[in-house]
Formats: sequence, C-alpha cells, structure tokens
Amino acid sequence: MASAANPSLESTHFVCGYDCGLYIEIQRLDHKDTIMLEKPMEKGKRLPSDIPSVDELLKSPYGNKWLATYPRKTVLRSIREVLGQRRRDILNGLTPELSLDAISPEVEMVLRLHSTYKLKPLINATGVIIHTNLGRAILSEKAIENINILACSYSNLEYELKEGKRGKRYSHIKDILKEISGAEDALIVNNNAAAILLCLNTFAKDKEVIVSRGELVEIGGSFRIPEVMRSSGAILREIGTTNKTHLYDYENALSGNTALLLKVHQSNYAVTGFTEDVGLAELVRLAREYKIPLMFDLGSGCMIDLQRYGIYGEPTVQDIIKAGADIVTFSGDKLLGGPQAGIILGRERLIQKIQKNPLLRAVRIDKLTLAGLEATFMQYLDEEKAIKEIPTLRMLTQSIDVIKRRARKIYNSLKELSNQASIEILKDISYAGGGSLPEAKLLTYVVSIKPHGISVNELEKRLRQGEPPVVARIKANALLIDTRTVQDKEIKELINCIRTALNM
Repeated sequence: MASAANPSLESTHFVCGYDCGLYIEIQRLDHKDTIMLEKPMEKGKRLPSDIPSVDELLKSPYGNKWLATYPRKTVLRSIREVLGQRRRDILNGLTPELSLDAISPEVEMVLRLHSTYKLKPLINATGVIIHTNLGRAILSEKAIENINILACSYSNLEYELKEGKRGKRYSHIKDILKEISGAEDALIVNNNAAAILLCLNTFAKDKEVIVSRGELVEIGGSFRIPEVMRSSGAILREIGTTNKTHLYDYENALSGNTALLLKVHQSNYAVTGFTEDVGLAELVRLAREYKIPLMFDLGSGCMIDLQRYGIYGEPTVQDIIKAGADIVTFSGDKLLGGPQAGIILGRERLIQKIQKNPLLRAVRIDKLTLAGLEATFMQYLDEEKAIKEIPTLRMLTQSIDVIKRRARKIYNSLKELSNQASIEILKDISYAGGGSLPEAKLLTYVVSIKPHGISVNELEKRLRQGEPPVVARIKANALLIDTRTVQDKEIKELINCIRTALNM
C-alpha cells in the first residue's frame, strides 16, 4: 500500500461517502493503489440519507394534490428528477434545502414542464408570412370551425349517403376544386412532395422525364427534384443550362423512352440577367405534337391574381390549367392558405390513372385535412371574402396603414419603458416565405427595441422562451417586431411578453 503522506503521488477521487460521522474519501494512486482517508464531517454537511424518500413526498399534502391533478407516472418521474438533483448536489459538496416545503416548488415546476404540450402556439413577429418553421399557413376561422365539427363526430368520409354504399374520400372536394380551377379532375394527397412522387411514379417509372437544369430546385428540408425523381423510379433527363434552356433542347431530348415533360416553377428563387426559358404555351404545343403529357409543378399554388394587389411573378393555378398543362401540382399550406396537402389537378383520364396507383393509400389525407381544405376552397368562391378571411391572403394584401396602426398601438403601450430600452417605429420589409414569391418585398412597419441593460440576443432569447413564445428578428443590433404577421388578437399578449422580458 502506498503511503498517504507521499506528496509526489498524484491521486484521483472516484468515490466518496459518509460513515459513523466521518467523511470517507477513497483515492486511487497512480491508477493502481487504493487508500482510505478519514476526515471529520463538516458541520452542517448534508447526507444523501437526509433526502426525503419518494414515498414521503407522495404521502404528503403536496403529493396528494399532485396525484389529484397529474398522472401518477408523471408525478413519480418529476419527484425522482428533483430528488436525484438533490443527491448530486450533496455529492458535489453543496448543502441544498431538503425540507418538503423547499422541494415541493421544484417538483411543481418539473410537473408543469412534463405536462405541457411540446407543440404550442406562438406569436410570429418575424414578418415572414408563410414561415415553414412556424407552421406555414394559419387556417381561416371557417376551416377551423369545420375541422372542429368533423373531429368530434363520425362522418361520411368514405360513405355515399345517397346510395348507401362505400365511397371515395376525394369525391367530397373534387367538385369544388374543379369549379374554382377549371380542371377536369382533382386529387388530394398529404403534401406536394408526395404529389410529385405519385405522379412521376404513375407515368414515368423506368422511363425518362425531361426537365430543364434551371428548374432542378431544392426547397426546405433538402427536398430536391432530382432525388424525388429517383425515388419515384423515373429517369431524369436534364436539358439546357442553368440560365438558358431553349425549345430545341426539349425536342432534341425526346426519345421512345420519354414519358413526361416536367416544368417546375421557380417559386423560391429567381434567376436574372442573361437568361431564357421555354414558355408554357410552347411546351404545350410540343407535348401535343408528340402526345406526351406535360406536368407543371407550381409549388405554391396561388388561386387569386395577386397583381391587382401589387404582387407580381406568381402565376395562378387557373392560368396554368387554361394554358393546357395536363397535370398541375401544388401545396395546400402556402399561398392557398389551407392545411398541409398536395393538390393534383388535370386531365380526367390522367387523374384516374393516378388513383389506381397503390402508393396513393400511403400518401392519402385524413378527414381533418379534408375538412379544412373543403372549407378553404369554398371561401375562394368569393374572392373578396377570401382575401379578408384567409389569413395568408389577408397578410399578403393588407393595407400599409393597417400595419402602421398596429405598430403604433404596440409602441404606445411600450414607450413608458424608455428606461429599459430605446423603442421606435421604423419602416422595413416583410417576405412571403415558404418558398413563395421570392422577389416580392412587402413594405411593413416594425417596432424596434434596443434594450439597455441586456444584449439584444438576450432579449430575443427571453421572448422566444417565454409563455407564449414570441419569435422576432434581429437587425442592426435591435429586436424588430414586424406587425404584418402579428394578429390583432395577439397584441395585448405580445405587449405583456415584451414587458416581462425587459423587466426580468
């Protein structure tokens, strides 16, 4: 055994405990020899055995209240977490409070944490309207109302009430979609990626699909057109260059193995300068001449001509259908303003062929999505009402005066906090987001907050981690509250969140 008095030996502590009023410290010397040193226990030192048991807490008045409010498993988990932290504190030489009165508030806090839903509503103050990370489109009140009605009741999802036999879920929404878009037939799946995958797999498995290099887009989450094509079984035939593709590029690529011409709308970026692409009318003529279907992936899926509201660069679904595209696909939760879905419109014979694909069942929509979509599409029968009642459209087209009044209301409620921050109203730019309208810069007003006692990053963190969370953006060392995406019903709560964050 090595001598404990030898100062030249380096020791490593690996266990410590208490016994008979003495502090027992076990050391390993040179990673071989072991010695035990006995030290008098410090006065006021806590012992692990002093920690109340789980059973004590459960049988206490606090425990009775917790068990009456929360599931027993959640109560046990929370108690064990708090007591485990007390044990670690003691072994690290700390002296935590061990009374039930001291422990119970921490258990309460952990209980609330474990009992709170992880997916929660928040206030979007970024100015990005279709924010993918924040859930994209907000549903209209009518869509929410219809979802609520269908969620708490049985429905005729796949049942024909008139004939008393099994039906198809897509039939409920087909007629309204045909009326709005002008398409011969319609089909809905769970998102636009699934819509593209399903169409390519149906018409071009083991066959070539011709697409311009300038349209091989990538959207959020590393979703890339070439990779989706490979997954579908289609063979990609790239033509043209990044900035220029001509009609003869399509013609030269045609072969006996060509199954589809694919055009992809560049909805999330723009190529400017020395560029050229082939217009839809020319592609339609080519497709008709060679009797090859033309598919157009619109991505965002705008149903209203936004040019009359000063927003350019986005074709409408109706225009694409009218121009002669055989299949059109787009998202339900972008410019359309509905729930997540992939909408497929087109020729009746082609849609019917897609419906026979076994993959359709794997990507079909549920009854709640169907309920939200049907209500949303019905609102498009009256364009003026759609602009006012569908939140995405309302935020895109709202008057700058409305946005400024909202900013003024927030500012007036915060200007009293001049000791904590410099607060002012500024002009700025909002964006559509969600891979939509890449060139549209929307004039907006923001409430700029420059905190005095803390960094702007700390203020952003406090708001983001508050209740409810507020997500804003930082620019020029100031936190910007963009009032284009703040809803009127959220203003009071937003003001309280900012006050709390500045006064913490």
